[in-house]
Amino acid sequence: MAMNREQKRMMQRQGQLDAEGEAASRERKQPQPRPKQERTSPAQFVKEVRGELRKVAWPTRSEVINYSIVVIVGLVFLTTLIALLDFAFGELVLRLFDA
Repeated sequence: MAMNREQKRMMQRQGQLDAEGEAASRERKQPQPRPKQERTSPAQFVKEVRGELRKVAWPTRSEVINYSIVVIVGLVFLTTLIALLDFAFGELVLRLFDA
C-alpha cells in the first residue's frame, strides 16, 4: 500500500504501524498496573507545604493596597458603564415599541 509520510506518521501515532512502518499486531497491550507508592504522613505534607509557601513572592502591603484600589476603581467604572448602557438600551426599546 502506497502512503505518504504524513499518512504514515498519523498511522504510527494511532498505533496501526510500528516504528519501522510495518503493520502493528492487532493484540492490544494491557496497561501495566502502577506500583503502589507509599503515602506521606500529614506532618510531612505540612512541612512540604510550608517549604513551598516560603518560595512564594508575597506582595508588600503597599502593593496590595494599590492593587485593591485599581480593582475597586475598575469595578465602579464597569458597573457604571453597564448601568448606563442598560438604561440607554431600555429607553431605546421603550421608544421603539411605544411609537
